[in-house]
Amino acid sequence: MAESPFTRRDFLKTAGLTAAALGMPGLLNCGRKKRRPNILFIMTDDHASHALSCYGSQLMQTPNLDRIAQEGMRFDNCFCTNSICAPSRATILTGKYSHLNGVPTNRSEFDGTQPTFPKILQQAGYQTAMIGKWHLKSDPVGFDYWNVLPGQGQYYNPDFTEIGTKKRYEGYCTDLITDLALDWLGERDTEKPFCMLYWHKAPHRNWMPAPRHLHLFDDREMPYPPTWDDDYITRSDAARQQEMTIDHDLFDDFDLKLDPDRTASNKLKKNWRNMLARLNPSQRAAWDAAYDPKNEAFFNANLSGEALRRWKYQRYIKDYLRCIAAVDENVGRMLDYLDEAGLADDTIVIYTSDQGFYLGDHGWFDKRFMYEESLRMPLMMRYPRLKNVGAVDANIALNLDFAPTLLELAGVTPPPEMQGRSLVPLLRGRTPQDWRQAMYYHYTEYPAWHMVKKHYGIRTDRYKLMHFYDDIDAWELYDLKQDPGEMHNIFGQPDQAPLVQTLRSQLDSLQHNYRDPIVVQ
Repeated sequence: MAESPFTRRDFLKTAGLTAAALGMPGLLNCGRKKRRPNILFIMTDDHASHALSCYGSQLMQTPNLDRIAQEGMRFDNCFCTNSICAPSRATILTGKYSHLNGVPTNRSEFDGTQPTFPKILQQAGYQTAMIGKWHLKSDPVGFDYWNVLPGQGQYYNPDFTEIGTKKRYEGYCTDLITDLALDWLGERDTEKPFCMLYWHKAPHRNWMPAPRHLHLFDDREMPYPPTWDDDYITRSDAARQQEMTIDHDLFDDFDLKLDPDRTASNKLKKNWRNMLARLNPSQRAAWDAAYDPKNEAFFNANLSGEALRRWKYQRYIKDYLRCIAAVDENVGRMLDYLDEAGLADDTIVIYTSDQGFYLGDHGWFDKRFMYEESLRMPLMMRYPRLKNVGAVDANIALNLDFAPTLLELAGVTPPPEMQGRSLVPLLRGRTPQDWRQAMYYHYTEYPAWHMVKKHYGIRTDRYKLMHFYDDIDAWELYDLKQDPGEMHNIFGQPDQAPLVQTLRSQLDSLQHNYRDPIVVQ
């Protein structure tokens, strides 16, 4: 690998990363002859699977991320149980649904006293580290070392909190998270296996690319998704009353990088100016050259209607993809390090995002809804000792499953309160006869940003049934085989009544099995 252009952080001295095992409950393969695998858990925020070339993206190439799929297994039907950042993270850590882990919305604070897979691994003798975006309000627990972004974090010259001490770093967030992760790996106790959560902010809104990527895709018009012109005509009011359209809900400054004086919100104007104030002179020069804050050419073009809508989409999608380009580069740095350090064969590499995202699909950005683009998560896992190179699995997997999977691979028995199932049989190419045939979803953050109404639902391999409730009572049903874009709600059609009855019975069973207190009406 060529010499990295990024500065390593010499302050990271990890004396005290001994993680004394407080007993090793549930440890299975503890014999000295069998080395337990290291775990590198890579996660991004809001990275849709259809922005990965290994999932067939028409938008960009992601060669380094693709390596994880090509050298391991790609899961084609991995879904989140609640498509929003903090709830998904809490589910990933605990293996429990939102109503049991205490984080149903982004406003909730995570209770770090409950069992999590890093805490269990730490007790079983693993060195554990959390570096990057945490976004759970409380401090990380169960980690020998942690260095995290406060809240959502900043893309440029961000603050980090290192085991309680805040410090600002010069540089681009995605690069810095990788620098810090590589530093920790270089200083770890090599006599012990490690579990490192290497979690990126990108490509979360407000999509501020690295200076080197500010002109990436300038020479391209990005394709528009097949559902770009969705008119929501067969849907419930929930689809029409949201606030996440490309047309109306992207902010001029915060999202589109236009003159901040055009925004109607003083708070957002202040936040945007504070973000720009973080840029050093060279960063600001690159930024101004790329965006021209006054953007006279745009104002003089007199864009309106569909032309303006398309301009906004191009501005949004290119910045989103530019943020992913930095992730792909930095994951390449990390994979190269594993190769050069002789760690690749003994390290599980998992890549995912906390949920999917709308890339202009249905005319939207953001997530939250149970429609496919938001529900679906990328998931690739590489562990050379499983010998599953280039494998693809189509079974229903959930973010609920990550914790028990990693514990089993580490030789630790998952605690009984974890509601997920280990994916290890699937990783070995075997589908248990009793593997789930349907998944359960429940979103509750309303009213809130983007005004997506509360809803729950069931998805099978072919059908999806959703119920929007609280200030609305509406059902939607989709045949994913005949209508993969979910453009035609067929709930209420007389010939679908038997199917609805079957799905509602299955939905009720899932709600009871997962102990969700909501009652189907």
